[in-house]
Amino acid sequence: MRPLTRHGTSRGAARAVAVVAALSATLLLATGCGVTRGPQSSDLTMLIPNSPGGGYDQTGRAAIAVMENDDITGGSFEVTNVIGAGGSVAMTRLMNAEGDDRTMMTAGLGVVGSLYSFGAPYKLDDATPLAQLIEDQEGVLVPPDSPFETIEDLVEAWQADPGSIVVGGGSSPGGPDHLFPMQLASAVDIDARNVRYVPYDGGGPLTSALLGSKIDVGFSGVGEFTGQLASGELRLLAVSGEERLKGEGISQAPTLTESGIDLVFTNWRGVLAPPGISDERRAELIGMLEEMHETPEWRQALEDNGWIDEFKTGDEFTAFLQEQDERVATTLEELDLL
Repeated sequence: MRPLTRHGTSRGAARAVAVVAALSATLLLATGCGVTRGPQSSDLTMLIPNSPGGGYDQTGRAAIAVMENDDITGGSFEVTNVIGAGGSVAMTRLMNAEGDDRTMMTAGLGVVGSLYSFGAPYKLDDATPLAQLIEDQEGVLVPPDSPFETIEDLVEAWQADPGSIVVGGGSSPGGPDHLFPMQLASAVDIDARNVRYVPYDGGGPLTSALLGSKIDVGFSGVGEFTGQLASGELRLLAVSGEERLKGEGISQAPTLTESGIDLVFTNWRGVLAPPGISDERRAELIGMLEEMHETPEWRQALEDNGWIDEFKTGDEFTAFLQEQDERVATTLEELDLL
């Protein structure tokens, strides 16, 4: 595990590491060590770095459902949601499970950002990268009674007085729900350093903040809010990808480029294993995910959730993680957050 000098050695960073370690220890005591597995067991554990119903949870459970239904692993999964510090607590737990070749964890851009925000001494590729599973579009969300009827309404008000608009997202600084509004602000000639961003730990708390008028606009993965959008509990002003998405309460939302904003932004999610597992076992776990990826059930999950099929494994995925780390670091430096 290499030192991450970009996170610095300030007392603030040291305190953040201590907080993550303490939270991780508490969770370990509260939840135990997972499944009791004998030496010949094929059962696996999947760690999810946010609350039930969030993007990591949806992706992980969809993959698990396919692998269990098609008997790809020869066993079953225990799913453990490890909540706290935007994914850093889960990442700490994964790193502490060195050599455990029956544990996996979903991860993505949000965890990259949380590791910076909380001063963790490792990066995603310090674990064992297995596969990227998907890309996911972000959405611009408002409550039903919002004065912003269109993305143009929001941009006009934001440009007129950036400090008057409070935005929120389900990730720590450096995560997708933070990076997206910062890049959107820059795309419409607003100084991103003037954006008032409030982080929440996943889609549930973000929805509560929107409906409780604690924030004006939310930025997060569209797939996390299909129910609220279909029921009219939330409204979708725009999506961040190259094409519109399907679904009730979703399909009418334009892309940013349709609205004259020169920005395309996507999030991603993948799977890691702990550090220190054998090359042979890494290949076996990758093979399971490759088999899962080729099934009709997985293709249906992609369609149902509006996910983009962006699958890569092994060394290609490792290189991608390193690029994503640099993507986050560069943005945080530009915002004077590093």
